[in-house]
Amino acid sequence: MRKLSNRELNRKHVDEFKNASKTPIIIILDNVRSLNNIGSVFRTADAFLVEAIYLTGICAKPPHREIHKTALGATETVHWEYFEEVKEAVAQIKEKDFELVLIEQTDKSVALEDYQPNKDKKGIALVFGNEVKGVSDSIIPDADLAVEIAQFGSKHSINISVCAGIVVHWVFQKLKG
Repeated sequence: MRKLSNRELNRKHVDEFKNASKTPIIIILDNVRSLNNIGSVFRTADAFLVEAIYLTGICAKPPHREIHKTALGATETVHWEYFEEVKEAVAQIKEKDFELVLIEQTDKSVALEDYQPNKDKKGIALVFGNEVKGVSDSIIPDADLAVEIAQFGSKHSINISVCAGIVVHWVFQKLKG
């Protein structure tokens, strides 16, 4: 076994990425406060050719050196938009005919491993909430469903960037499989 060189990885240049066919996933960051988390989500979005990231509320926006530390250039490849209110982002998702999926623990959450994307929709919007408060209560009625990752420890909370990596990978596999 040997580690592959950067050349062997066939990385896309910025223009190639922008012109590549995208995975029909939009990530909505609902008032995420950590710039490192935001940057990490950009990197995950780049890895899976996600269509876009919608930043809302208190989310910082690129360019920002603290986002860049973890994004490592993904803010240049992944399309992003900013919305003052998360409800504005949700309205745009509904207009696009995307399934709106909250990543949240609710009384009706579906386990991630049981989630099946709605094939009648044009894509999937995954909403990741604030590190402390979770997804905004105001958008819960707008959601098609809530999905959660089963957890067995004492915290029942996974860092948002780690959670996004798990969920986006799972959904990507379901869409591409």
